[in-house]
Amino acid sequence: MGFTFSEKVLGAKAGRPVRAGDVVTVSPDYVLSHDNSSAIIKEFRKLGLLRVKRPEKIVIVLDHIVPASEEKYAQGHKSIREFVAEQGIEKFFDVHRGVCHQVFVEEGYARPGLLVVGSDSHTTSYGALGVFSAGIGRTETASIWAVDEIWLRVPNTIRIEFRGTFPSGVSAKDVALKLIGDGGADMADYRAVEFGGPAAAGFSIASRLVLCNMAAEMGAKAGYFHPDGVTREWLKGRTEENYEEIFSDPDATFEKTLSCDLSALVPQVACPHTVDNVKTVTEIEGTKIHQALIGTCTNGRLEDLEAAGLILRGRRVHKSVRCLVLPASQQVYIEASRRGLLTLFAEAGCLILNPGCGPCLGAHEGLMAAGEVTVSTANRNFRGRMGSRDSEIYLASPATVAASALAGAIADPRKALP
Repeated sequence: MGFTFSEKVLGAKAGRPVRAGDVVTVSPDYVLSHDNSSAIIKEFRKLGLLRVKRPEKIVIVLDHIVPASEEKYAQGHKSIREFVAEQGIEKFFDVHRGVCHQVFVEEGYARPGLLVVGSDSHTTSYGALGVFSAGIGRTETASIWAVDEIWLRVPNTIRIEFRGTFPSGVSAKDVALKLIGDGGADMADYRAVEFGGPAAAGFSIASRLVLCNMAAEMGAKAGYFHPDGVTREWLKGRTEENYEEIFSDPDATFEKTLSCDLSALVPQVACPHTVDNVKTVTEIEGTKIHQALIGTCTNGRLEDLEAAGLILRGRRVHKSVRCLVLPASQQVYIEASRRGLLTLFAEAGCLILNPGCGPCLGAHEGLMAAGEVTVSTANRNFRGRMGSRDSEIYLASPATVAASALAGAIADPRKALP
């Protein structure tokens, strides 16, 4: 009987063959954290240790509240900068670089066959490049800093096979929402999700990142695509490090296998206040909105901005809508500027924000008042996520959000395409 991708990666790290359900003690290749590093530092200090064990494995990206909006956040950033200097941590990215999950892949740290953990639930994103990557807690992160080890349970695997091609106006975000809407937010609780099938090779890295990012909203411990030519092309020029491509065996055992026909998809929208409360856009078309958000670690890449730009070009955002555009990283921001996208957005009446998490976490930008409605490309829409608990968040693709910004209400992007 063959082994799954997860069994192979975790078995290699454990130094022995393992099966789903086994508990292993492993040393990760990288451990990620962000603004919450200030809290992790406090946990690390409680251990009474002076030095982290493997500073070269630590990646810290300031992205959640950047630049600092209050003194307490500024103090937290200051403590992180001081700790980074003290410990000789070289993989540190300050407030200008963007969302940790985008910066991590841009820097070539997400390489096939690696084991990555991070103190953010959407660390699952790196599976887009054939990585076993999982979110962990702050205390666990502090412990890894101290001893360079963590124990994990080897997950069972759900395989999702894609076939067909995307219809016009439909994208990877619609796939993710459709899967979660059909299966529920706990459909993959502490499982790995393998995205494959004959259509998988047609997914860009940006689209793969959407699926693996949203695997966290399925409850998954990890989500991944097998590496291929698309993966190798992305890594060219981003890393000189060797890597091993790992694949599930043809006779590996999956808990279940699901099929998804891309050709049959229509635009999807997750309605308040859960990510699995999903309806087709036609079912809720006309719902009035006050704010539109295009960006975040889910949909803030160049491909996403281009999809929104295609609809917004030469048009104006509805007078009652605040449309916020949030490039995922400095690199994305610069390239979007070179391609004229930022000018396009500005001329359409959008507000362009600095790269980072911004409105997504509801801490310092784009907050909503009671009774207001946002349609967003982010990954979560629970009550109070972006401000008042009496506001509402709908989740959709960049194309749907752009079309809605024009209409002043949730709109079908297929009708807005030029």
